[in-house]
Amino acid sequence: MSKFWNKKTNEIEAYVAGEQPKTDCKLVKLNTNENPYSPSKECEKVLKEFDIQELRLYPDTDSTIVRDAVAKITGLERGNVFVGNGSDEVLAICWQAFFEKKYNTNLGVLVPEVSYSFYPVYAQNYDTRLIKIPLGEDLSIDPDDFCVRENCGVAIANPNAPTSIAMPIADIERILQANPDSVVIIDEAYAAFKTKYESAAELVNKYPNLVVVQTLSKSYGLAGLRVGYAVASKELIEGMIKIRDSFNSYPVDRIAQKVAAAAILDVENYEINRLALIGTRTNAMAEFRKMGFFVPESSANFIFVKPPVEITAESLYNKLRQKGILVRYFNKPIVKEFLRISIGTDEEMSIIVEAIKEELKNA
Repeated sequence: MSKFWNKKTNEIEAYVAGEQPKTDCKLVKLNTNENPYSPSKECEKVLKEFDIQELRLYPDTDSTIVRDAVAKITGLERGNVFVGNGSDEVLAICWQAFFEKKYNTNLGVLVPEVSYSFYPVYAQNYDTRLIKIPLGEDLSIDPDDFCVRENCGVAIANPNAPTSIAMPIADIERILQANPDSVVIIDEAYAAFKTKYESAAELVNKYPNLVVVQTLSKSYGLAGLRVGYAVASKELIEGMIKIRDSFNSYPVDRIAQKVAAAAILDVENYEINRLALIGTRTNAMAEFRKMGFFVPESSANFIFVKPPVEITAESLYNKLRQKGILVRYFNKPIVKEFLRISIGTDEEMSIIVEAIKEELKNA
């Protein structure tokens, strides 16, 4: 609190990011859903060849080479692509561009009750109403719940976070059909890790109210680069550009643009890392289920696990931390009984499994 802050700054509950240790001590870091595998070698090549003199100049406002790379892999056009400084910025711009403020409407934005914890922050920051739709007992999203309520927008993470559960594209299409006058944002930060890959991007040319948001942080192993993008109708992209240019015309720096484009176009490396992670995740889910954990079928690069009755999620989180193993615990209703565990290397997953076995033995 401060007398110099305005009312919103004093009241807002900011997003709390996963812990990023600042020490050099060796930790098993499975708390922020970072990719355990190296970025594309093409990224390294770009960095080695980068001309330092380029940094004297402002970057391309439109991130043209990144837009062209995304257009190539999606089969869309450059005009269907928006690039921003991480998908969080892209989502924030979507919120400002498409969702009406409270003083203009009594309607709200539909979101799952348990989902990406930045959504309530956006709603508070941009003065929009939020309508939280309960999940099923199995933590799944029922698309029918998003088809019968009046709203001024819809935002769904698919796969959902932190539950890791994905909806079929057919269900997304039902939601789009039921909400022709609202923009529907499908946040696909984790879509690459579905066993059978599918993206709502294939629906962009069919539904003018659809925005699909993706990030390079997870599937491309570039969380430190901060690049995300959206694909949508040209009309929606134009609106996003208008909002972007109202506060930051140069969101993606020159180095980031070149590295991002190189990563996106290296489809082979992307697929190798994606399949390797899915294999490790499959083994991890089996191991946790053997230990008595409830584990929803994950389509993400993490698993969402509920410990057996012998130990609480909070207690296990603290005990793992004492052993130098970081996972994510959310002290909120519904999810406080679970831990979110990022999929690391096979070695890292073996370490956490053995550590948990030891704790269960002593519980």
